[in-house]
Amino acid sequence: MTGIWGIVNITPDSFSDGGRYFDVDRAVAHGLQLRADGATVLDIGGESTRPGAQRVGAEEEQRRVLPVIERLVAEGAPVSIDTLDASTAAAAVRAGARIVNDVSGGLADPDMLAAVAESGADYVIGHWRGFSDDMYAKAVYRRTAREVAGELQERMGETAASGIAPSRLILDPGIGFAKAGAQNWDVLRGLDEIVALGPRVLIGTSRKRFLAETLGADPAGVSEARHDLATAVTSALAARAGAWAVRVHDVSATRDALAVVRAWEG
Repeated sequence: MTGIWGIVNITPDSFSDGGRYFDVDRAVAHGLQLRADGATVLDIGGESTRPGAQRVGAEEEQRRVLPVIERLVAEGAPVSIDTLDASTAAAAVRAGARIVNDVSGGLADPDMLAAVAESGADYVIGHWRGFSDDMYAKAVYRRTAREVAGELQERMGETAASGIAPSRLILDPGIGFAKAGAQNWDVLRGLDEIVALGPRVLIGTSRKRFLAETLGADPAGVSEARHDLATAVTSALAARAGAWAVRVHDVSATRDALAVVRAWEG
């Protein structure tokens, strides 16, 4: 059964809900609500990776995320830490996180792979070509899905050399990261190439710009409700294509969409 990762952004500047849960109590309450809605993992992030976002220092990032992780873990919630920083990853695992979700796949911080290997946590390798401030300049592909799969395979080799067992890996093709418009659809249509690499696959389309563009509207004018409906549809299709889990802001809508898929498949 496809899992649902609920997003908990403890940031003032995330592209969708920046500032909404920029408080420990609110973030914890939100995480617990996502859990009640059906989230199988809560993905906690203290640094925005939206296009143009400014980097956050590790000390500030940890100040934001560690109290939330500790309280959610105490409530029995499985937690992932969404970070580019090795020291934050290590601290989060010590606080109880089970998974390190690194959208850069170890490319942003040269110490990340060693930190994850030592931690024993599972590791999400995201497809990435650079930091948010200039990532779209690197969105050049001939066959997007195939190139993304090839670059993820290279990262798998690096993680193996660092002592991270294949059984601990999760692959994320990085929808929206160094991919513009139709390139994201190319990756989703070619998801079988990512799944064929072997590890579990995580897909995150939630509220991303390419969905609004597909709806034929100014992205700034698309409501959260419309975004969440489109997210639920793409998540359901990803599940049918073999995704192990999907990462979303609105867990309940995606939960319902996946229930319909299961019923359809019998």
